[in-house]
Amino acid sequence: MSYSYAVASAEFTTLCQSQIRLLTQTLGSVWTVIYLTEERVDSPETNLLPFLIYPQTNLNLPQKLLGNSFPAIWQQGTESNLNSSILLSDLVIEEPADTKQWKVENLATKKLIIPLIYEDVALGLLVTGREDRNWNQIELRQVEDIAKSLAIARFLERQSQWYREELTRQQNLYNWEQDRTDDLLHQLRNPLTALRTFSKLLLKRFLPKSRERSIAESILRESDRLADLLQQFETELEQVTDENLPLTLSTTSIPLTENKEDHNSNFLLPGKTDSLDMVNLLDILNPLLISLEAIAQTKQIKLIADIPQDLPQVYGEAKALIEILNNLMDNAVKYTPASGQVKISIETKSNLLGIIISDTGYGIPQQDQEHIFERHYRGVQAAGEIPGTGLGLAIAKRLVIQMQGDIELISPNNISKNPQFPGTTFIVWLKSFSI
Repeated sequence: MSYSYAVASAEFTTLCQSQIRLLTQTLGSVWTVIYLTEERVDSPETNLLPFLIYPQTNLNLPQKLLGNSFPAIWQQGTESNLNSSILLSDLVIEEPADTKQWKVENLATKKLIIPLIYEDVALGLLVTGREDRNWNQIELRQVEDIAKSLAIARFLERQSQWYREELTRQQNLYNWEQDRTDDLLHQLRNPLTALRTFSKLLLKRFLPKSRERSIAESILRESDRLADLLQQFETELEQVTDENLPLTLSTTSIPLTENKEDHNSNFLLPGKTDSLDMVNLLDILNPLLISLEAIAQTKQIKLIADIPQDLPQVYGEAKALIEILNNLMDNAVKYTPASGQVKISIETKSNLLGIIISDTGYGIPQQDQEHIFERHYRGVQAAGEIPGTGLGLAIAKRLVIQMQGDIELISPNNISKNPQFPGTTFIVWLKSFSI
């Protein structure tokens, strides 16, 4: 046997050899050629390349059969140096009329030409012949079965090749994204360090009880929070890289059937629910309210804080609570127009404590409320001028659920007297120790 230009695996080659031996030893074929299709990326043209020839004799085969479609290739193949052929009429078994044309025979050489087609994909040709007798219907079925086996094997091989190429592409994409992430983290460190340094210098210049000092403390606190988040993010990236990447054919990757949410970044809430503890809510709310007041003043929004000083402790995680409340407070100010108001208050019931963030803003339409906690969903706001990513509420919801709490949405909230601004209220419900 001789081999030619089409690329194929060793397993497929072995299968072709076994099928040719079957044709030769069982059915009496004296020569066989297997052509495979080759689709060019840079051209719509499809080539037929002789892949395996038995025996290695001078069959005067063309090195390529060209055409823009398989029927065109077929026509060129039957009109080429394979010799002219005529349609088998009395020996072809019954099958759809549109496939009868694929089996042809030269009565002098008893030649058969059968396409390799699977899932409506043209994969090649099986060309075989014998000289001593005609093909009967049983033999034709056997040759057809051989052609089907070759077509299925070639189809699966091409699928496997596609998956390998896709895996390589995904690996290259991951490497590119990893490099970009590393560069971004590196570039963030310098301005963040400068910001922390400047805020410390400002603290030395302000009196202990001055409003300016509290603002400088807020800047330092947020800078420390950013630094902590960056550190946790880098740690998680290293863990993901060590455990799951780089992807290779021999590694076990995340099953496609698993919930996508299970693999979202969890660095905002380190550990599992058994790492949760009792949290002093005032220690979290007071610094956030100082920052929120400064932002509200710049937008001419009235901030009302109705927070009892004897709050019970809640069951949660401090860093996650900061992220949740910061997202909800930021949204309240962002979506409230000038001269509006934002109110932060507390409600208790049974063994639960509710942190209420209410505003007199644009509200959330009923049709959007069902999807408002989905990642990247912004509803009608997506068409507005207020920038956003649609991630804040999704992150807040996920973190609250991990702390065994819940978020309640009320819109309109009936706080605003202006029907154009129906307002929105979010209530974060958490377990508390004592009321």
